[in-house]
Amino acid sequence: MGLEESLPNGILLANVEKLVNWTRKTSMWPATFGLACCAIEMMTVGGSRYDIARFGMERFSATPRQADLMIVAGRVTNKMAPVLRQIYDQMPEPRWVLAMGVCASSGGMFNNYAVVQGVDHVVPVDMYLPGCPPRPEMLLDAILKLHAKVMDEPINGKRAAEQVERGHRTELTASSEKYAPRRGSQRRMAERQQNAQRREMGAEGELGAAGIESLPPGGSRANGNTNGQDRDEISAGR
Repeated sequence: MGLEESLPNGILLANVEKLVNWTRKTSMWPATFGLACCAIEMMTVGGSRYDIARFGMERFSATPRQADLMIVAGRVTNKMAPVLRQIYDQMPEPRWVLAMGVCASSGGMFNNYAVVQGVDHVVPVDMYLPGCPPRPEMLLDAILKLHAKVMDEPINGKRAAEQVERGHRTELTASSEKYAPRRGSQRRMAERQQNAQRREMGAEGELGAAGIESLPPGGSRANGNTNGQDRDEISAGR
């Protein structure tokens, strides 16, 4: 892997806190807790296209005893809330919670008596992920930001108190910027992949959908059909 060549004289110096946090970050096993449509996006990251195994997270544990990260994917009803809390209590320390989607984060469109208005009413949340549903790339970005928080966590109460006194906060950078390719050939390859994904998603038009043309600044195109008439009415504010 070339690791020996990168280390000067084969010696690596690190403190215990960084080493412990690195082991926690690279072996974070999620718990299977899909509740709604966000669970489909969560399952997608385990496939070959997104390959969450790169981060040592391919093992979605079916038992909370062997899980470190609870990804709450979907809305949480009041009937499911005690089950959610029980699974969280059965997870060993240290443990983290990621609220995936707007329903898990704030209740979303389900503003009623049956749905919990935010999973943080039941368990402490470490990372909020917006979207309805969020794409797998967004979930990977949230996981990488959670990894950054784990790497910056103190391992004892004294260090935690010192960080609170200093007002220390973990700096979170977007993954597209933090892990952007440095070489010109890598950047061009990344741009080609992004363009291919946009074409696959049908986002070639200026308004974000395939086959949709944007109107000129001063009005609409008169093409002699009903669509042109509708555009004239829209441009006139009717």
